[in-house]
Amino acid sequence: MADTLEFNEIYQEVKGSMNDGRLRLSRQGVIFKNSKTGKVDNIQASELAEGVWRRVALGHGLKLLTKNGHVYKYDGFRESEFDKLSDFFKAHYCLELMEKDLCVKGWNWGTVRFGGQLLSFDIGEQPVFEIPLSNVSQCTTGKNEVTLEFHQNDDAEVSLMEVRFYVPPTQEDGVDPVEAFAQNVLSKADVIQATGDAICIFRELQCLTPRGRYDIRIYPTFLHLHGKTFDYKIPYTTVLRLFLLPHKDQRQMFFVISLDPPIKQGQTRYHFLILLFSKDEDISLTLNMNEEEVEKRFEGRLTKNMSGSLYEMVSRVMKALVNRKITVPGNFQGHSGAQCITCSYKASSGLLYPLERGFIYVHKPPVHIRFDEISFVNFARGTTTTRSFDFEIETKQGTQYTFSSIEREEYGKLFDFVNAKKLNIKNRGLKEGMKQSYDEYADSDEDQHDAYLERMKEEGKIREENANDSSDGSGEETDSSFNPGEEDDDVAEEFDSNASASSSSGDGDSDRDDKKPAKKAKIVKDRKPRKKQPESKKGKDPNAPKRPMSAYMLWLNASREKIKSDHPGISITDLSKKAGELWKAMSKEKKEEWDRKAEDARRDYEKAMKEYSVGSKADSHRGERSKKKKKKQEKQVKGKGDKKGATSKSSSSKSPAKGMSDSFKSKEFVSSDESSSAESKKEDSEEEAASPAPSSEDSASGSD
Repeated sequence: MADTLEFNEIYQEVKGSMNDGRLRLSRQGVIFKNSKTGKVDNIQASELAEGVWRRVALGHGLKLLTKNGHVYKYDGFRESEFDKLSDFFKAHYCLELMEKDLCVKGWNWGTVRFGGQLLSFDIGEQPVFEIPLSNVSQCTTGKNEVTLEFHQNDDAEVSLMEVRFYVPPTQEDGVDPVEAFAQNVLSKADVIQATGDAICIFRELQCLTPRGRYDIRIYPTFLHLHGKTFDYKIPYTTVLRLFLLPHKDQRQMFFVISLDPPIKQGQTRYHFLILLFSKDEDISLTLNMNEEEVEKRFEGRLTKNMSGSLYEMVSRVMKALVNRKITVPGNFQGHSGAQCITCSYKASSGLLYPLERGFIYVHKPPVHIRFDEISFVNFARGTTTTRSFDFEIETKQGTQYTFSSIEREEYGKLFDFVNAKKLNIKNRGLKEGMKQSYDEYADSDEDQHDAYLERMKEEGKIREENANDSSDGSGEETDSSFNPGEEDDDVAEEFDSNASASSSSGDGDSDRDDKKPAKKAKIVKDRKPRKKQPESKKGKDPNAPKRPMSAYMLWLNASREKIKSDHPGISITDLSKKAGELWKAMSKEKKEEWDRKAEDARRDYEKAMKEYSVGSKADSHRGERSKKKKKKQEKQVKGKGDKKGATSKSSSSKSPAKGMSDSFKSKEFVSSDESSSAESKKEDSEEEAASPAPSSEDSASGSD
């Protein structure tokens, strides 16, 4: 039997929502990693007390109970996986995986049982529903009635807000069943009540998200943000990660608290709480506890009296209460020596911090991206200038983040960092042997020193120095065109008489100087082909043979109706996807049959095309002959018209008196206006051509 079992696309039920992730069962215990948050739940094998297999909405589910009362639910299993899981539990955990289905009778009268942190409503021996008491935000009592209110779930479309239980009165003296029910709930419920004094208070802290100044009151189980307008109560159980990030100016510090579920202000959700501190601010802090309580609760991590920088005190107290590591930037150093990169995300400018296991951007909006959810990264050229570049990250879920306006000098450092972390770079492609160096089930909070990273950084520095030595000249030549100051000095004006003598180094400038004559020449050249364009444009001949189909298209036309009948109501896109899957799974022998049909169709097409081309050539020859004949006739008609015009001109020269009387033009007039004289000559020739030639009798009488 295998030592481990792995399951993908398993859903864990947390506060009413189903979070997908990966589940691994090993000899040591059960590990579940949330795909969305990267949070890891690790259940030791020695802590498991009971395992239950049952049918749920998403197939089949597994419920695990631990000895300390915690309940874990995982859904998304197939029915066939029960035997494999049952044998694994027997062999490695010494537990019997019980089958226990939920009661679906629909009755609302039963028995309530409290087991650990779970309230179970049972009918007989079968459970109807279960309520994790950690989801309860408030419990109120009435006459024979108990009301449970729940934390609102922002991820779910519909949230259960309250449940009411009717508790019948009993005859037992001295015991109120309603109060007993409420006490059992409150002992395990996640009820936030600001009872007692705060452990310590930090006043007037600058908060970037949500924006404003807040007093932070530290309680044993939750954090209370008190501002002028809003109050927030944040349970420590909702804190995912803590970050302490130095500002680029080296005078300020960011303290970032990652929350899930987020805090709400109207319709706005804040997944990150960002505090900004000055390094110069100091504080002396006294905890509102005696020294014995401090030592017993915090085991040396805190003392009753502490002093130091304000950001150090806040981060130290939060680390002790939340019991999570504080993530700081790794060994990355940018071009300016800072541990971050200045860039823009969406419409705001901010800082991008490369961490040991991810990237975080502050501050508007804050973004945290883990390495294990990155599909690839891409280095893109800046859209507005060559002096910057864009850094794009795409996750496995398809979400894309673009960090723009990064200085060009940061490219080498960032590229070496990404290369050392073995992330897939889209520009270059995934090189052989470059596999992810991190464990898929490792917690993304554990930032450890990486010796391999140090070695890669040293090699990267050497490569960068060599690259800078060899590319100094080429870099200056490449960017010389992007220098507005130099270009403006050498450019001649458009109407300058010395425009042709301007420097030829700027191609755009010479084009602008010769713009006017070049445009005229272009118009003259392009006139003839434009007139001929409609004639030369040929539409598709409907009589031409149709192109042959591929083997896949022939098979799809033959199998379309069968696929529709097997999947009634399937859409066109789903049908195409299904057909592609069937074709891909088809054996080679069956595909060869359709390949032969496609080859026959191709031969028939080639034969038909030969016949069609012979016929079309004959038609084109006939068309050319008719065009030549038509042109010849037009030339003959034009020649006759020219002869007729010549005779009319000669007749007009023989009768100058008539021409002078009809349209007399002086010599000065003709020389001053050529266009009008040309028009008058044309009119005279037309009038003389229209009038009949004088007969011999008329000329004789005129001489007499």
